[in-house]
Amino acid sequence: MKQKFEGSTIVKRAQLQALCRNFEILHMKKGETGNAYFSRTLAIAKKMKVYGESMGESVITTKTLRTMISKFDYVVCSIEESNNLDKMTIDELQSTLLIHAQRMKSCGEEEQVLKISHEDKANRGRGCNSRG
Repeated sequence: MKQKFEGSTIVKRAQLQALCRNFEILHMKKGETGNAYFSRTLAIAKKMKVYGESMGESVITTKTLRTMISKFDYVVCSIEESNNLDKMTIDELQSTLLIHAQRMKSCGEEEQVLKISHEDKANRGRGCNSRG
């Protein structure tokens, strides 16, 4: 029985070491959404807790902010300046990132609409000039 327990402890320790390594090298991939990256980070952190790693929320929030792609630099700066990261909860960070993602998406859609309407006007102008 003792040997079986020690074997399981060794396996758990090895699993935890692998998860710690994954957490250390974790970074946001180009083209990945903030929400998807946040979910990946939380999944690894939760597995680490299952294997006995005690990790505070501030570790997860700062890791997430430090490893986001440059597209989110202004969001990260805004969050860091307006919040105490030591006291910021994971839920607060996720909500903030979600709000910024929605704003970025709506701005992108608005730019697309403006681009299409501008191209449409330009094409109409060319059509009139070519007839005349």
